[in-house]
Amino acid sequence: MESPEKVDVNRASAEELATALFGIGRKRARAIVRRREELKGFSSLDDLLDIKGITCHFLERNGNLLSCQANQVSTAKSMEGLSSSSSSSFSDGGAVDEESGVHGDWEEGENEDIDEREDDLSDTAEGIEDHCGESYYYFVADLVQETQGRGLVQRVKPKMKRKSENGLDVRSLSPGKKLCKGSEYTSSLSPCINTTTTFGDIRNGNIPGQHRRRITSVTPPTDLQEWLGMFQRWSGPEKLLALDELIDRCETSQIKYMMQVIEPQFQRDFISLLPKELALYVLSFLEPRDLLRAAQTCRYWRILAEDNLLWREKCREEMIEEPLYLRRRRMLSTGFMYSPWKSAFMRQHKIDTNWRSGEIKPPKVLKGHDDHVITCLQFSGNRILSGSDDNTLKVWSAITGECVQTLVGHTGGVWSSQMRGSIVISGSTDRTLKVWNAETGECIHTLYGHASTVRCMHLHGNKVVSGSRDATLRVWDIDTGRCLHTLLGHVAAVRCVQYDGERVVSGAYDYTVKVWDPLTETCVHTLQGHTNRVYSLQYDGVHIVSGSLDTSIRVWDAENGNCLHTLMGHQSLTSGMELKDNILVSGNADSTVKIWDIKTGQCLQTLQGPNKHQSAVTCLQFIQKFVVTSSDDGTVKLWDLKTGDFIRNLVALESGGSGGVVWRLRASKTKLICAVGSRNGTEETKLLVLDFDVDMK
Repeated sequence: MESPEKVDVNRASAEELATALFGIGRKRARAIVRRREELKGFSSLDDLLDIKGITCHFLERNGNLLSCQANQVSTAKSMEGLSSSSSSSFSDGGAVDEESGVHGDWEEGENEDIDEREDDLSDTAEGIEDHCGESYYYFVADLVQETQGRGLVQRVKPKMKRKSENGLDVRSLSPGKKLCKGSEYTSSLSPCINTTTTFGDIRNGNIPGQHRRRITSVTPPTDLQEWLGMFQRWSGPEKLLALDELIDRCETSQIKYMMQVIEPQFQRDFISLLPKELALYVLSFLEPRDLLRAAQTCRYWRILAEDNLLWREKCREEMIEEPLYLRRRRMLSTGFMYSPWKSAFMRQHKIDTNWRSGEIKPPKVLKGHDDHVITCLQFSGNRILSGSDDNTLKVWSAITGECVQTLVGHTGGVWSSQMRGSIVISGSTDRTLKVWNAETGECIHTLYGHASTVRCMHLHGNKVVSGSRDATLRVWDIDTGRCLHTLLGHVAAVRCVQYDGERVVSGAYDYTVKVWDPLTETCVHTLQGHTNRVYSLQYDGVHIVSGSLDTSIRVWDAENGNCLHTLMGHQSLTSGMELKDNILVSGNADSTVKIWDIKTGQCLQTLQGPNKHQSAVTCLQFIQKFVVTSSDDGTVKLWDLKTGDFIRNLVALESGGSGGVVWRLRASKTKLICAVGSRNGTEETKLLVLDFDVDMK
């Protein structure tokens, strides 16, 4: 007589099938109903095998819950065969409910909100489980739950959960075991035997057709079976207690033997068994160093670890741009391609390593300007521009170290400059600006208008804004050489200027910072608060940061002119600053460098300690993970931007401390340019070019 709990596959609805059967989502349940309609009813349970996703393993698991009223005889025979075969290779007829005589209660989960995306993930888990056994079910389930927390899957809810006798989830005591309803598989077992999957089932299941016994040279003790039977009758917590005591009584050799038996059963290549998309998602959580190690595991892992999109994300996290020469993918072997993004990441990693700890090759030495001071320095592409108080500018090749052009024409010292491509603009004590062609050395325009030294300038597009000791600013068109606008309002020398194409921001010796609309030649805001001369500025379109001789740094709102933060900590003049995103790096005459968060006003790091500069900081720049600083003490130091730790000296002049000075520096991702000299003749005026690039051939 048919058990009342069995589900008739010829009558049950899709909802009933999905709820009652183990390992079947609504998607497969609907497929069963559709197939039943096509066949006008199933003649036996074997007809279910024609449905995608329904396997013999599924029928074995659900044999005690299924019936087919159209052919009860064949069904009964089929189920009898399935039951007998299952007891030999699968003892996990599953954890059964209270009516089966096994302790533990089942709680119905929430099924209503699980959509088809979850069914697809369930199908994936089922396929993996069918292929590689019991222990993968909970791995995939945990993975899906993790993706839920990270936003990949919106709703993943367990359909059923079994509680153990002590109220804990069964998985806490037996990880890797899949639970299912049913008790018919256990009908031939002793009532004292727990029907959940044992380690022996996993062991024997991994070697089909064999029931393994590793030790054959020892005759089993006469009371071994009695001892094992007693162990089987205990509850889960009691078994754990007994095992804990047993382990304490084992010798080292016996523990080693247990490890040799247990460990191989859990060493499975789950990555190769997952769908590629899911495997890549798992690998995306690895650090790049671990990805490189994973690539050495096997060929398939290497193919996954070479995935271009995977490395693109790693590059984006590190803000690495793909070099143009890597755009074309290179063939490693038949059917295998190098990832351009991985190559870009590896190249940048090697460059970073060169900065941190690589051998510092002898620098290229670019001698010029005699014994005069190098007052300004620019570096763009492979072109270096140096300006001096000897009235000249020199254009150098960063590759060969040769002086390509000497720009002669000013009648006073050059104190400010800008460069874009082959266009150079210079400002001088002769009160003029000049526009030059760096390739030919030709002076294209001489810009007249200022009444004193042109002390600062900023180039944007085809317009340059100049600030002068005559307290005015002028906006020039470098294509025509015309003065477009004159900005009047400061009452002392203009020392620094920033221009973003819409607004001009200037700092002056009158203690103020002004924001200008150049088109209307009006002052939009006058930012008052400093109590001494303003020497340095940074402007990103939203925030204005000003550094002053009053030892403070102020952060202003460019839109309304309000002072957002006053950054205190330096003891002297803030001579240079650099701003990227919300991170500000400031160099001071007190020999320290500080790293700030301008959004919170907090000082994140102070670059000091036993390796700090011994004199005023003259220049600084931060490049990705590093801060590079120069000083009057004749050194160039490298610091870690994140931790503030000193890494090493990149330059240390022999004359440092006795007159040798590093006046200016400019850096790219791979090169460092330093302008060095002295005021007392102890160090020859020159440029040093250090190269940290790598050869990726």
